[in-house]
Amino acid sequence: MTSESFEHALNETADRITVALDALLPRAEGPEARLNSAMRYAALGPGKRLRPFLVMECGNLVGADERGLLRVGCALECIHAYSLIHDDLPCMDDDDLRRGRPTVHKAYDEATAVLAGDALQSSAYEILAHPDTHPRGSVRARLVEKLARASGAGGMVGGQMIDIIGESETLDISVVTRMHRMKTGALINFAAEAVATLKDIDDHIRRSLDGFAHDLGLAYQITDDLLDATGNADDAGKAVGKDAGQGKATFVTTLGIEGAKDRSRHLAAQAKEHLDPFGERANLLKEAVDFILTRQA
Repeated sequence: MTSESFEHALNETADRITVALDALLPRAEGPEARLNSAMRYAALGPGKRLRPFLVMECGNLVGADERGLLRVGCALECIHAYSLIHDDLPCMDDDDLRRGRPTVHKAYDEATAVLAGDALQSSAYEILAHPDTHPRGSVRARLVEKLARASGAGGMVGGQMIDIIGESETLDISVVTRMHRMKTGALINFAAEAVATLKDIDDHIRRSLDGFAHDLGLAYQITDDLLDATGNADDAGKAVGKDAGQGKATFVTTLGIEGAKDRSRHLAAQAKEHLDPFGERANLLKEAVDFILTRQA
């Protein structure tokens, strides 16, 4: 079980990201108010804000500028929110529930949901490109490039495409692993890459953060697969059992439940080992690994 100090830190970061996003996202005003309202519904609604938490905590380990970290966390959360909106659409996973609330296309309509996702994606790059993120334009440009790579065809969106292909084709474990490293792991990897971009750090520290994020991202997705296979909708806040119903290739369908659990535990242990050079200062991040391994939603 995770400690109270971790839960407090996670909730505190979530609150800070929510407040910052509230100030950064457009108000629901003017003729386009419905679009802005849908963006805010998706991005400001309930959520753990785990990815921004990883940005903030990795950044704290190396003494990166807090304002820059907060803005990077907000940009990352915008990308994550957009991806969930589009994942839930009828043409994708066709979900009616997300975090215990109607999905955006149910709360608004399908066209508004598509546009809200598009606009949140644009907002992420607007946030990163602003001088408040970092005084040097070259650093901001690298952040934009890295987030674009993590969220595009070579990252999250490419992984989603493989996921769709897996509904009609048999994928072996190497392809399933690649899919999840792209679909889920790439954005988590960005959390570490962004910190190394904001703050000049030694190569061995960079490798430690990259290794941590790499293993954590895959462990996160395996836990997600397990939740879909063994969880319940009340705890998850969304429909479960859909992967098997849609014939999707996952770690559970490929390795079985116990095999997936073993793989997740192994990756979690590796993720923690990568943090050993930081000593006790990395305790919150190690607890984040336990949180991911045991989460129910």
